Amino acid sequence: MPNDDLRRIEAVLFAAERPLTRDEIALYMPEGSDIAGLLASLGESYMGRGVELVERGGKWHFQTAPDLGHILRREREESRRLSRAAIETLAIIAYHEPVTRAQIEEIRGVAISKGTLDVLMEAGWVRPAGRREVPGRPLLYATTQGFLTQFGLESRRDLPGLADLKAAGLLDPIDLSLALWAEAEESREKASEEEADVDQI
Repeated sequence: MPNDDLRRIEAVLFAAERPLTRDEIALYMPEGSDIAGLLASLGESYMGRGVELVERGGKWHFQTAPDLGHILRREREESRRLSRAAIETLAIIAYHEPVTRAQIEEIRGVAISKGTLDVLMEAGWVRPAGRREVPGRPLLYATTQGFLTQFGLESRRDLPGLADLKAAGLLDPIDLSLALWAEAEESREKASEEEADVDQI
């Protein structure tokens, strides 16, 4: 691959203020450039170095190697603990997006304050994602690129399943109702898919 193309794509990604998709990168490259091949080559050349090229949710950017992150942290860190309501709300949005506030409340079984969603949006993990085409047109919520980056996920497909969460001991008795609801929903979806397959035969 031409060295000039590698240097160009490296410069584009280095200067970008946010992660870029392949199509966005292609706008800066000569027509017909093999963007996928260039990204693969660039990623290999940065492998094991202090800065790595990573892909999150179909977007590419440079980041500090995970094992070196601790040396770049400032001595004074402001940590903000999320409330239980915020954690549960974030989990519901991540696993069921896009969802309305009413759906979140139905799953949790209790009302959520507007402040809970505000905290998640301020953190850059949740965003408005349009409106549901039903009476009242309620606002939909979904996770962001920042959510994937924060939790080291390439896409939502990398979210742990219910079995993984149970095995890791991350579901305490209070979480069980939420977990059982998710499991029941999964079973219902599978049943619907099987019925649809039978109808098509």
